[in-house]
Amino acid sequence: MPILTELNLYPIKSCAGISLREATVTPAGLMSEQIYDREWMVVDAEGQFMTQRDYPKMALIVPRIKADTLELRAPGMLRLEVPLGLPDPSEETTLTVHVWGEPVHAYDCDETTATWFSKFLGTPCRLVRFHAEAKRIANKEWTNGLEVPTLFADGYPMLVVSEASLADLNSKLQAQGRQSLPMNRFRPNIVVNGIEAFEEDVTESFRIGDAVLKPVKPCPRCPMPSVDQATGEFGPNPLDILQTYRANPKVDGRITFGMNAILLEGEGQVLRVGQEVDVSIAF
Repeated sequence: MPILTELNLYPIKSCAGISLREATVTPAGLMSEQIYDREWMVVDAEGQFMTQRDYPKMALIVPRIKADTLELRAPGMLRLEVPLGLPDPSEETTLTVHVWGEPVHAYDCDETTATWFSKFLGTPCRLVRFHAEAKRIANKEWTNGLEVPTLFADGYPMLVVSEASLADLNSKLQAQGRQSLPMNRFRPNIVVNGIEAFEEDVTESFRIGDAVLKPVKPCPRCPMPSVDQATGEFGPNPLDILQTYRANPKVDGRITFGMNAILLEGEGQVLRVGQEVDVSIAF
């Protein structure tokens, strides 16, 4: 029986993730202690989102959820505490920021936080938080018309990858005398063991307890898997191997690895590492 082996929450888009033993699943993605996946984001002086694609050191910004703050650590920096409570409506400062050209309403975190991020990343930037009244909807062409919310993720609330898919890639890397890659290079929310390599591509649904997740779109890959999450530096890019067998006509020949997924049933269910996963294949 397939097993759920990893649950990963990324409070700040493109920064380090938090490995969880359990997480609540919502239509907008995983949530833990009332903190949602990609609830925060770093933006440049023009309000454009920033990622490891251009700033690989973002991988070294490590969050931890505490009682009432999001604690951030990074090499050479003092610890930063970001309040978890939403700002008073009469005092909140907001910005319009952009994710892939889409304008999104966001809370602006304070100047101390902006200075911390700017110093570490070496460029003027700010930390923003998804506004309580903001709304982003995944592309309905891939969700079969369903209105699926997401926060600051690239486009969909969850990413599912199987351990066998990574093992398949690593076998090809090893055959060329290259090092294997850890799963964190691909930044999945949910990892499943016990299915065939790339079986997630043809899965109709994953049932985990009372929650039903539906893979909807293959995840096109950018250079981010070449960023070593432990050093924040670019290394060999696995896309040269993936392009030999993972070009996907469903997304105009782009290289894909993993599946973007949405929640069909079970809002508020708690997923736990070690749970059995019932896999239904699309025929």
